[in-house]
Amino acid sequence: MLRTCDRRTAVGRRDYAVILILLRLGLRACEVAALRLEDVDWRAGQITVRGKGQRLDLLPLPSEVGAAIAAYLRHARPRTDRREVFLTIAAPRTGLARGGVSLIVRRGCVRAGLTPCGARRLRHTLACDMVRAGVPLHEVGQVLRHRDGTSTSIYARVDANQLRTVARAWPERTAR
Repeated sequence: MLRTCDRRTAVGRRDYAVILILLRLGLRACEVAALRLEDVDWRAGQITVRGKGQRLDLLPLPSEVGAAIAAYLRHARPRTDRREVFLTIAAPRTGLARGGVSLIVRRGCVRAGLTPCGARRLRHTLACDMVRAGVPLHEVGQVLRHRDGTSTSIYARVDANQLRTVARAWPERTAR
């Protein structure tokens, strides 16, 4: 999906940065939409995320994500007084809404030949990748900023295909 973003265009740079944030940081669509220019602390390498219930979280800004945001801000973001990081392409220029973030993901899926999905699927993908890599559930919950462990417990479901690779065959019944 990332490879289908044409980073030679303003739309491609914006879409690449949005998709990368979702994939690497596990943000919700509304959190990406709420990002403001002052939320990115370039010197400290941190990003402030405005989450559910007016919650503010400081997250490390991976260099790959920072580079994508910087490329969008320098070369693609329209000049405006708006403080939102990500803006609509068409006038009047406004900050992207949650639905606009999910639409970016859906369009990326279509370009990549994948079944269309919304931004939430990328958050889910990050969590599943972490579980597959052996990251403990409480750490997955920390990355996703879940307040309660039960929210993270959905990622504890057994992957039947992966289980088949380690399960022993059932012993054949012996003839009497």
